[in-house]
Amino acid sequence: MMDLRPVGYVIGLLVAILGATMALPMLADIIEGRGEWTVFFESGIITILTGTVLAMSCANGVGEGLTIRQTFLLTTSVWIALPLFGAIPFIFGATELRFVDAYFEAMSGLTTTGSTVISGLDDLPRGLLLWRGILQWLGGIGIIVVAMVFLPELKVGGMQIFRSEGFETMGKILPRAQEIAGQISLIYVFLTFVCGLVYAGLGMSFFDALVHALTTISTGGFSNYDASFGTFSGPAEYAASVFMILAALPFVRYVQFVNGRTTSLWEDSQIRVFLATIAVLVVVMAVFLTSVFPHHWEQAVRESLFNITSIISGTGYASVDYMAWGSFPIMMFFMIGLIGGCAGSTACSIKVFRYQLLFASIKAQIQRIRSPHGVFIPKYDGRPISRDVLTSVMSFFMFFALSLGGLSWALALTGLDFITAVSGAATALANVGPGLGDQIGPAGNFAGLNDTAKWLLTFGMLTGRLELMAVYVLFTIRFWRG
Repeated sequence: MMDLRPVGYVIGLLVAILGATMALPMLADIIEGRGEWTVFFESGIITILTGTVLAMSCANGVGEGLTIRQTFLLTTSVWIALPLFGAIPFIFGATELRFVDAYFEAMSGLTTTGSTVISGLDDLPRGLLLWRGILQWLGGIGIIVVAMVFLPELKVGGMQIFRSEGFETMGKILPRAQEIAGQISLIYVFLTFVCGLVYAGLGMSFFDALVHALTTISTGGFSNYDASFGTFSGPAEYAASVFMILAALPFVRYVQFVNGRTTSLWEDSQIRVFLATIAVLVVVMAVFLTSVFPHHWEQAVRESLFNITSIISGTGYASVDYMAWGSFPIMMFFMIGLIGGCAGSTACSIKVFRYQLLFASIKAQIQRIRSPHGVFIPKYDGRPISRDVLTSVMSFFMFFALSLGGLSWALALTGLDFITAVSGAATALANVGPGLGDQIGPAGNFAGLNDTAKWLLTFGMLTGRLELMAVYVLFTIRFWRG
């Protein structure tokens, strides 16, 4: 039987750390003077004590490292447990959310999805607004570490192709992984700091600049306003676009860059494809807007750049209600939400590298058909792609399609219309944020959905953020028997 104590120990530590971070929104509430600080004081005490007790009770089971099975269980359990405690301030605080809504909001935050059930954001206490930003920021750095350390070793969806980028096998994961994860964390903090400075320099208040820096670099998309980023139209949209792109690039390339390999960013074909995709989409959308609507060219470029970057990176900000642009943009936004950013970034969805591997495999297959006696090997960045990587990528695409269809069907059974069900399933699995339609589109939120739909979407956010199979494997009998 699997020893659960190492898993419980790590979860306990992380829960306690989450509780400690509640001191920051508590301080924000004290400064604001609305008397809401007790919410985070009480929530922090509950969270810290629970995490500490769990860690101490499991400390005697901590060995030299985690097995593969324990790592699978830990990876999923952390993203189940942390939202449970992250939801407490939403229940006790000014929002007074029911448990299902509070857990949905916390899961959306920590998975950096950005879907929300809260209206009246403009009037919320600053502590709750900051807490939403902190949840996304912690989720962003957390998923980078998971993506770069654990998922390649678990052979999830082709992530093992990045094993050579400084991470070895599970038995050799320390201390090299700790060193790289530490550098990634410093870069993450630095980008957040610079983003906040830029926002403040462009006219945002200190508090707005802080929260939006947290949710931009995490590609989370929570805003302090019901109008989302539409409150800051103009130069701030260009700045946000730049930082969303930076956050959607592989952080391991930044590590290589600061360690002297100055060409590392441009040498990555994944980055080149990602930037080229954004450029093409922006041009197409800007031409469409200037042709169909009375848009000035600068406005068309700005709104196209911001909203396309927001959706493709999985951030989920909205500066305008693009549902009013017509069916062509709506379909484009739906499709690019299923592309995503680069592997090893805070971005979500399928990821660019998987499409590259898919197209490389298709190209090789077409060449074999034309020249049956030839030998054609799919390559990625000039390196041959192993069969197990291709198998895991193809399996990922299959599971993503099946998950999208199954979740859409389940949502439709709860009474949702076709557009809401399909776009809701897609935005949950791809961790994008807004869906399509009047209810969950960029001008709405998820508050009006029934409880069953919210639980289904919560599960979708979890599985999508952890690359599907890291969660699905827990439902197999062999996993628990092994």
